[in-house]
Amino acid sequence: MVEELLAPDPRHIHHIRLNTLIRLRWLAVVGQSAAVLIVAFWLQFPVPVALCLALIGCSAWLNLLMAVRYPATHRLPPLAALAILTFDALQLGGLLYMTGGLTNPFALLMTVPVIISATSLPLRWTAMLGALVIAMATGLAFFHHPLPWFPGTELSMPIIYVAGIWMAIVSCLAFTAFYAYRVAEEARLLATALAATELVLQREQHLSALDGLAAAAAHELGTPLATIALVAKEMERALGKDPRFGEDVTLLRSQSERCRAILKQLTSLSSQGEAHMARLPFTSLIEEVIAPHRDFGIEIRLEPGKLLGAEPVGRRNPGVIYGLGNVVENAVDFARDTVSVKWEWNATSVSLEVLDDGEGFSPEVLDRIGEPYMTKRSAASAGGGLGLGLFIAKTLLERSGATVSFGNAHGPGQGAAVKVSWPRGALEAVHANSSSNATEMLENAAILPR
Repeated sequence: MVEELLAPDPRHIHHIRLNTLIRLRWLAVVGQSAAVLIVAFWLQFPVPVALCLALIGCSAWLNLLMAVRYPATHRLPPLAALAILTFDALQLGGLLYMTGGLTNPFALLMTVPVIISATSLPLRWTAMLGALVIAMATGLAFFHHPLPWFPGTELSMPIIYVAGIWMAIVSCLAFTAFYAYRVAEEARLLATALAATELVLQREQHLSALDGLAAAAAHELGTPLATIALVAKEMERALGKDPRFGEDVTLLRSQSERCRAILKQLTSLSSQGEAHMARLPFTSLIEEVIAPHRDFGIEIRLEPGKLLGAEPVGRRNPGVIYGLGNVVENAVDFARDTVSVKWEWNATSVSLEVLDDGEGFSPEVLDRIGEPYMTKRSAASAGGGLGLGLFIAKTLLERSGATVSFGNAHGPGQGAAVKVSWPRGALEAVHANSSSNATEMLENAAILPR
């Protein structure tokens, strides 16, 4: 369910901020203007200055128009961003056409619009822009004005050199655009997954703090109910056996007393049960984690290992409970018949291992297990998901100081094994801090729906 609700929406993750493109274009305008002026007036090379500055002026005019028309925080939809980047590619192609084509040392800058597109636009739009740039590079290899050079001479490059420049542009375009796309896509997925992690942890902390809310509600309602009961008692004494209002006043007083009794019971339950529920031995933690998964036709075996020293006891930690619960749920989903839960502790460490008798992790999945939006098992497995839930579980457990490792019980196809290990002091310290975290969440955030 978490994976379905919190997967990234492709309609919203590819909106680039307009101000980013405007700043990049101003940088290009300054650089292009400086290059044209230096070559024309310092080096004294013959350059069509008027035409070059006209093209550069078009970029500056478009920048001014967009800066006036839209606010700085405006985000462009993919098609609008593609149109702007296409203009930039064509404008640069026009400048190169008038200044030597691919023999111009600045020809490599043709790859810049495609790289920007790769970091912010969908893959299909980036591919279209890349095809346009490659087509322009091919045309500029054959059709262009001579490269500006010393007056009276012409610098002619051999065709094999021009072909090498073309190949360099295409290679740079392919490699850098693909790398930029992969890095940006992974960053987007990671940001979305971390937001989902924060949301899950926040919900779990709110649920663990509901007893505090109940006590607060009972405390706040106690005073007005006491006032109502007092007024009802005075009215009952004053009216006595009045046939018109006597019964109603008596009913009002009795119901107010009933409300006070309910609130008193609620307060006592909260205060009496808080210590018992907040302090959680490690074996009770295991039982709480596996209890929701017992009735799915899969046997869950509890196999304690070496238990040296006193049992670790700490306060309830919603992040740890959710993380371990997700690991057990994943094992139950993929097991054939049995899931084994093993644990042990000593004076320095605590560990828990969950094994199932399913297909296990394939080698290619093991290399990337725990990453967001990564399939948990093989693609053919029923119930294989995006891996977001497992990523959230791993993140929450590691926040508690745990080390999480994934593997197979006896090799591929022999069942998966997930081991979670804590330094004993870290586990008990995290449990001790969980109640204060829940209180802080109550003070700073609204309760989210489950």
